[in-house]
Amino acid sequence: MTTLEVADQYYKLAKEGKWSKIHDKLYSEDVWSIEAPIAQQPPAQGLHAVRNKGIEWSANIKEVHGGYCKEPIVAGTHFSCAMGTEYTDTKDQKRQLDEIGVFEVKEGKIVKEQFFY
Repeated sequence: MTTLEVADQYYKLAKEGKWSKIHDKLYSEDVWSIEAPIAQQPPAQGLHAVRNKGIEWSANIKEVHGGYCKEPIVAGTHFSCAMGTEYTDTKDQKRQLDEIGVFEVKEGKIVKEQFFY
């Protein structure tokens, strides 16, 4: 798949909240995931580690109230999407997370994701 095709698939699946399918279909086994410095979280390498990062994040959420993913912008081997989630955490704090995800694609798979928020 081209970067545009990967970006389109990511967008389609993200709008449906199908994060596991995104990982299964679009991510490289050797993917890197980098959070914003404010998260104070080390980079995760490998599909298993990226999945676990998502599981750990979800464990801190009591209820999701909504979310969005904007259409991707594609340039060369990269694409980006603005996205966000409104949720209540396990401490009953209502939160809104808005971020930009930047994704690098090689040989039809996402090899790096980096988030800015």
